[in-house]
Amino acid sequence: MTITETIIPGVVILETRLFTDDRGYFFESYSKRTLAEAGIDADFVQDNQSMSQKGTVRGLHAQAHPFAQGKLVRVLQGSVMDVAVDARVGSPTYGRHVAVELSAANNLQLWVPPGCLHGFVTLEDNTIFTYKVTNYYDKASETGVVWNDPELAIGWGIAEKDAVLSSKDQELPDFKTFQSPFTF
Repeated sequence: MTITETIIPGVVILETRLFTDDRGYFFESYSKRTLAEAGIDADFVQDNQSMSQKGTVRGLHAQAHPFAQGKLVRVLQGSVMDVAVDARVGSPTYGRHVAVELSAANNLQLWVPPGCLHGFVTLEDNTIFTYKVTNYYDKASETGVVWNDPELAIGWGIAEKDAVLSSKDQELPDFKTFQSPFTF
């Protein structure tokens, strides 16, 4: 597995080593040892999965302490533009983002540490997205920022008029008024 650092401290791209032959393929999608060697000491407690149609936006979400979550995300079918935003006050990259296309074809994964907002937009119908988390979901700890905040200037690869969002995600604050519960 190859691990590539991004501009945001702690956010890394993981590229699996794919073994193919006439039967199909094999790859190791998760290795606690490999992550630990990269400085990611994550204890995953839950796996989540969603299926979405093209143009679905989920995010930008996080959970405040004591339920803050690290996420190891990947796509099983289809593709997404996956986004992590540094929301850790005091971080040198506070308010900056990383956007990576994750797909079933490229088998890339993204590690999003606690303190970063996370979201994605599906680029294909019937996209199946899965992620491991380091803490349990707690409704009272939900926080987030609206996906299309011009201050964040995220290139989602979708026109706003084509985005499909939950009512909850449409009502999230912009980054300027967001009260970040995270510190670097």
